[in-house]
Amino acid sequence: MILNKTNNEQINIKIIRADNFLKHFKGLMGKKDIDFAMLFSNLKDSSIHTSFMRFEIDVYFLDENGTVYEKTSLKPWKFYRPKKQAKYILETKKDELKIKVGDKLEFI
Repeated sequence: MILNKTNNEQINIKIIRADNFLKHFKGLMGKKDIDFAMLFSNLKDSSIHTSFMRFEIDVYFLDENGTVYEKTSLKPWKFYRPKKQAKYILETKKDELKIKVGDKLEFI
C-alpha cells in the first residue's frame, strides 16, 4: 500500500520490493501484465531500461524523503536517465496511479 502524504490518500496496490542486484536486474522483464507496483531501493544508478518488457510503464523517481521529483512514461525497449540520482524508483503499469511530481509517498 502507498500513502500519499501530500493529499492523505491511501493507494491500495501491492508493493514488490527490489532491493538487491538480482531483483534490480530482473525487474519487470518478461511480465505480460502486472497488478502491483515495483519499488527499487539500494540503487547504485538511477537509469532504467524497458528491454524485454511487453507493456508501457510509468516511472517515478523519489528522493531520500520519499518525494517524487521526476516522472516519465516508457514504452518497451527504451532507456531513460533522470536528472539526478534517485533514492527510490517506483514502476507501475502506465496510468495505474494518480501520483504527481511533488507528492510525498510512504510505502506501507
